[in-house]
Amino acid sequence: MSKQAFQICFLFKRIFKLRVAEPPEEIEQLFDQFSENGTMSVDNLLKFMIYYQKEETAKKEDAQEIFNSLRHLNIFQRKGLHFDAFFRYLYGDHNLPIPNKVHHDMDFPLAHYFLYTGHNSYLTGNQLSSDSSSKPIIKALRRGVRVIELDLWPNSEKNDVEVCHGGTLTAPVDLNKCLHAIRDHAFDASEYPVVITFEDHLPPNLQDKVAKMVAKTFGTMLYRPESENLEEFPSPNSLKRKILISTKPPKEYLQTQDSKGKGNAQMLKTSSKKEVAQTERLYSRTGSDTIDEGQVDEGELIEEEDEENAVPEYRNLIAIHATKLKDGLAKVLGSDQSKAKRLSMSEQQLENAIYIHGSEIVRFTQRNLLRIYPKGTRILSTNYDPHVGWGHGAQMVAFNMQGTGKYLWIMQGMFRANGGCGYVKKPEFLLKNGLQSDVFDPNEPWHVQTHLKVKIYQGEGWHLDFGRTAFDQCSPPDFFIKLGIAGVPADTYRREKSRVVVDQWAPVWNEEFTFPLAVPELAVLRIEVFDYDQAKTNDFAGQTCLPVSELKSGIRAVPLHDEKGDQYRHTRLLMRFQFD
Repeated sequence: MSKQAFQICFLFKRIFKLRVAEPPEEIEQLFDQFSENGTMSVDNLLKFMIYYQKEETAKKEDAQEIFNSLRHLNIFQRKGLHFDAFFRYLYGDHNLPIPNKVHHDMDFPLAHYFLYTGHNSYLTGNQLSSDSSSKPIIKALRRGVRVIELDLWPNSEKNDVEVCHGGTLTAPVDLNKCLHAIRDHAFDASEYPVVITFEDHLPPNLQDKVAKMVAKTFGTMLYRPESENLEEFPSPNSLKRKILISTKPPKEYLQTQDSKGKGNAQMLKTSSKKEVAQTERLYSRTGSDTIDEGQVDEGELIEEEDEENAVPEYRNLIAIHATKLKDGLAKVLGSDQSKAKRLSMSEQQLENAIYIHGSEIVRFTQRNLLRIYPKGTRILSTNYDPHVGWGHGAQMVAFNMQGTGKYLWIMQGMFRANGGCGYVKKPEFLLKNGLQSDVFDPNEPWHVQTHLKVKIYQGEGWHLDFGRTAFDQCSPPDFFIKLGIAGVPADTYRREKSRVVVDQWAPVWNEEFTFPLAVPELAVLRIEVFDYDQAKTNDFAGQTCLPVSELKSGIRAVPLHDEKGDQYRHTRLLMRFQFD
């Protein structure tokens, strides 16, 4: 072999070096402990599942199903599992870290659940100049999102309804397209109810038109309550495969609002598309995502109508009645609680309110729905810390689903709970209705309830999901992992970091980290993998977020996701979780 050929061969081997890591010695010892003469029978596997994996409810049928899933492998033996087959089971889909089925009690009122909630669900990009489309709605529903927001505006001829972000350069989409997209895809990922929140800027004649469109599109799928004065909302179980409308009709077609919207639109139209793009690039470079607070108005905080004057057909659509902040938060929180309702607040309003009204907000959410939306100045469709809302009982923490980033990953992680159905039962301490001092306050110093021990053994699959030069041109990647907890302030602190494993497609870490947790019921474990680069920014190599309350003990296969939250086909970590 020539010297040049030898060098090429050496480089080729180095690039594809060690795609599958050797199993950890600890796992080999476990296999020996639960097997006989190098073979693990169905009964042996069941004992492993019950005694080591803490799956106390596991049955022999479950172990047999795992056996059956491995029959296609050449390493499977009829008499039982040899070690290689056992190791593939640990890396497989029968050994995931959280349950993949609905297991929460779904018979409580809607107010007892967190709902997977979108904001401006029709936008494809930023809040200022992106297109409106039904495609982001479909994508959100397929991810399990259960609350879709549509902003309703008259078209330029004032004779039809379109969906767009009013007062901006965002292109509109026809309302009918959005409604049909919801009808056709509402239950692709979950059979539990979908709520459509209308932000309504329509005159009565167009409200009437919307009422007819909604009734025709959804038919028997549409939930119409028997009474407007519900003391509590129905349960998710009772509303399976139903569509609910939530809004509060405007008092009239407000000329002041219309002129304000036109004013904003005119201001934007005088700027060219090029100037808008330059503005967006500026915000991207500086890391800022804010513009002047006065330029954006959420609409629900403007004077609204006494519902008695609403178009009857439109009013009869409303299953969840929205209320207003016009008279101040204290009045809303102290108002008649005999009728269940929905209140909307911006993230900034909530942050300001919790210092004075924190306990009252938690108490309000025990019967009513609270929706939190991004401040209107997030023009790049960024998001905010959802735990501020969740920690105060807010059921609808509305997010821009079209972006990326840690807060969106945390949101996706929280709603992987309960089988990914889009409804997560709130912890009991948020529903405790006693003296003022008994109401949960996430900002108080809470004692540590438990310690979560996380051990990272190894990972695999990057060579299949990424190109061979995705990280480095001439060598395998140098992977390391960051771990942390997102949760109430007491649980959110510095992140842990593994060592860098050099030149390995299948890295082995064998490192353990411990996280003390005061409120594990709201905690989310963050896991991010990077390829270390000394000269420039580390390359992203996968992430996932997992609800701590759902984590299964024992050794688990942890699939990783890309920056948008889509799961890779092959890339996953082998980890162990233990609670003290």
